[in-house]
Amino acid sequence: MTKNKQLLLILVTAFIFFSSVCKAGIHSEVVHYQIDGKPFQGYYSYDDSIIGKRPGILVVHEWWGHNAYAEKRADQLAKLGYAAFALDMYGAGKVADHPKDAQQYMEAALSDMKVADMRFNEAKRWLQNQPTVDAGKIAAIGYCFGGGIVLHMARTGADLAAVVSFHGSLASKDPSPAPGSVKAKILVLNGADDPFVTADQIKALKEEMHDAKADFEFINYPGVKHSFTNPEADDFAKRFDMPLAYNTEADKDSWLQMDKLFKRAFKP
Repeated sequence: MTKNKQLLLILVTAFIFFSSVCKAGIHSEVVHYQIDGKPFQGYYSYDDSIIGKRPGILVVHEWWGHNAYAEKRADQLAKLGYAAFALDMYGAGKVADHPKDAQQYMEAALSDMKVADMRFNEAKRWLQNQPTVDAGKIAAIGYCFGGGIVLHMARTGADLAAVVSFHGSLASKDPSPAPGSVKAKILVLNGADDPFVTADQIKALKEEMHDAKADFEFINYPGVKHSFTNPEADDFAKRFDMPLAYNTEADKDSWLQMDKLFKRAFKP
């Protein structure tokens, strides 16, 4: 082989290699799906440089609805090596920019928990059917309203490896789970100065999880308010006079605690 041909071969090989590297990375897509004839819009994200199946994580949005924040968290989970689906609990187009609308959407979603369960479970099935996902390794995280949803699913014995609630609602109308019925490992991350969560609710949750013999951890961040993981919280607080505040340290630590739980839950 001549030197020119050798050089050409090296250049072609390098081009193919760098092209594949550039194409590899986080793949994300908007997903349009239907439940009971109604349109919903989700967001799917995974690292396409990873070969084979990996655990899937469901992301349940805040009371504002399925917005860019939920999608950002899905992308962050993809960077950790998971396949993440930010689902929609309200329906396509129902994203609030005012608390009154958010409250209305949330109340409608919670008015019939059988419907709420169906929306969560249909999203779970969609995720399990993806070729990049290990269908036997599914977890869920939720924020605010979504935190309450994932706790509800854990309480009712959903087949999930783990659930993580970030500044989620703790109050529940669910029957207390029977001992051994909670399958998911549970992590609750709460702001100690969150006025939406009472000391009685925290006590009741801890007692409930203890009696159910659940794998449960509760972390209370001192001096931290509601919505502490969302950088937009301060703006919402100012615009709508709400007791919200972003907290950098609690945001970072809560994400690390979530990652630790998932590594434990998905350990081979």
